[in-house]
Amino acid sequence: MAAASRRQFLSLAALGAVSAACGRASASGGGGTETGRVRYQGSAGQVTLPELAEDLGYLGDVRLEWVGNTISGPQDIQSAATGQTDVGGAFNGAVIKLVAAGAPVKSVISYYGVDRDAYSGYYVLADSPIRGPRDLLGKKVAMNTLGAHAEALLDIYLQRGGLSAAEVAKVEPTVLPPVNTEQALRQRQIEVAVLGGVLRDKALAAGGIRPLFSDFDLLGAFNAGTFVMTDRFLKQNPETSRTFVTGVAKAIEWSRSTPRAEVIARSVEIVKRRARNEDPGALQFWKSFGVAAPGGRVADQDFQLWIDWLVSHGDIKAGQVRPGDLYSNAYNGFGGASAPAVSPSASRS
Repeated sequence: MAAASRRQFLSLAALGAVSAACGRASASGGGGTETGRVRYQGSAGQVTLPELAEDLGYLGDVRLEWVGNTISGPQDIQSAATGQTDVGGAFNGAVIKLVAAGAPVKSVISYYGVDRDAYSGYYVLADSPIRGPRDLLGKKVAMNTLGAHAEALLDIYLQRGGLSAAEVAKVEPTVLPPVNTEQALRQRQIEVAVLGGVLRDKALAAGGIRPLFSDFDLLGAFNAGTFVMTDRFLKQNPETSRTFVTGVAKAIEWSRSTPRAEVIARSVEIVKRRARNEDPGALQFWKSFGVAAPGGRVADQDFQLWIDWLVSHGDIKAGQVRPGDLYSNAYNGFGGASAPAVSPSASRS
C-alpha cells in the first residue's frame, strides 16, 4: 500500500462531503428553543460516558437519543459534522484532520485516554523474532481502522526507532475487526496485533504472546480522544450543550472515585436495561476510561503532538491549524472550586 494513501486520517472524498454537508445540515434546535436532546452513536456491548452520565442522573432534563452504533472514531465525528448526530468522538488526530478540511466543529471534552490500566498494546507471538522497530519492515500490523490512534502510535514508534520515511512506508498497517485480531496473530496471518481492553486481557491470559510496546510505554498518560459538536449546535443549544458536557465530566470523576466493581455492576445493568441484544460479558474487564485531565478538560497539549505529526507527514500545512482553534472548555462546568458534586442520582428506568 502506498505511503500517501495509507496515511490519510480520513479520505479526501469523505472530508469533502463533510465540509459540504456542514453548510446545509439543520441544527437540532430551532426557533430560539433549545433541543433538550443529544443524538449519539453507541458501541455494542459497552457503556459510553454519556450513557453512564444519563444513568447517574447527571444530564438533568437533557435526553440522549441513540441512533445506532458507530464503526470507528472517524465515522463518528463525520456523523456529527454532517448533522446525522449531535455529538461524536474520535482520536484527536482525526479531529484535527476534520477541522483542517473545513468542518465547523469544536472538541468539548476528552472521553478516552491512556493510563496504566487503559492502553493499547502491540503484541507479537512469544517466539517471534520481532524485537524492535526495524524488525517490522515488511510486516503486517493489524488494527481496527487506519488513520486513527493505532496507526499514529505505530508511526511514532517507528520514527523514534530511527526509521526513515521510506522505511516506515514498508511497514503494513492492516485493518482487522478487533475480535478477529488475536486469532489472526496466532495463525501467523499477521505479525503484530494491536489489542486493548478485554481483548488484550483475554489474549494475555491465554499466553503465547508478548508485548512489543504500548501507547503508555511510548507517551505515558495522556488524553487521546475528544467529543466534538458543531459550532451551530453549540450556538443554538448552549444550555443543552453545557448540561451534556458537564454531565459527562461528572461521570468521568464518578468512575475514578467509585470502586471498580460498582462501576462494572452499574454498566452491566445499563446494558441489560437498554435491551439491544448485547453481551455484557466484556464489561467485567473494564478498568478505566483513561482520561488524564480532571473532568476531561481539554488543553493545547492534547492536540499539539498530533498537529506536529500531521505536518511532518504532509497531511496538513504548518500553521494551518492551531490547538486553541480546535476546542472549548466553555461548556464544561467541572473544575476548580466550583466543580459540581458527583453524587449519583437514582438509576433511570
